[in-house]
Amino acid sequence: MATLVSIVLTEPIASKNLTALQLISLGRHPYTNWIGALSAEDQSKILKAVEMLELESLQNAKCYELSDGQLQKVMIARALAQDTKIILLDEPTTHLDLFHKVHILKLLQRIAHDTNKVVLYTTHEIDLAIQLCDKIFIMNKDTNNFGAPCELIRNKSFEDLFPKDTITFNPETGSFKINK
Repeated sequence: MATLVSIVLTEPIASKNLTALQLISLGRHPYTNWIGALSAEDQSKILKAVEMLELESLQNAKCYELSDGQLQKVMIARALAQDTKIILLDEPTTHLDLFHKVHILKLLQRIAHDTNKVVLYTTHEIDLAIQLCDKIFIMNKDTNNFGAPCELIRNKSFEDLFPKDTITFNPETGSFKINK
C-alpha cells in the first residue's frame, strides 16, 4: 500500500531530532532492503523532492529547529520522495498564517500538475480551495457535491454550507462574507 499512496498527517512526528533530509529519506522506506540501504534511485528521488519543495538550505537542519511551515514542507517532500501516484494530506495548512497557507497550497498544486500525481487534501479553508483547487468535493450534512470550483459556484453548492444569518456566499467574488 505504501508504494501506492503516501500520507501527510497533522500529528507530530515521532523524532524531531532527525534532520530534514533524514525525515524526507524515510519516504523511500517501502523500497529499501532489509537493512534500509538507499539506492542511487532512492537518493535521486529524495534530492528531487528536496528541490521541488525548495528545501536545499534546510536539509541539514534538525526538525525541532524548523518552523511549522518548514516542517510541513519537509513532510510533503517525504510524501513526494515516496513516489506514489496518490498523495493524501490531512489539513496541510493547519497552524499556518495566510502567506504560508497559500505557499503550501500553491506548492501542492504545482506538484500535482508537474508530476501528474493526484493530490487530495482535507481543509476548512474553503475560500482558498475555491481559488487553488482543480476539483472540490464538498461534504455537507445532506448532500455531497463534486466538481470544478466554477461549476460548484454555478450550481450554488456553497450557498447552504453555513446558516445564512451568520455567513453568506457571494458567487460574484467566490468568497464568503460574515454577516454582522
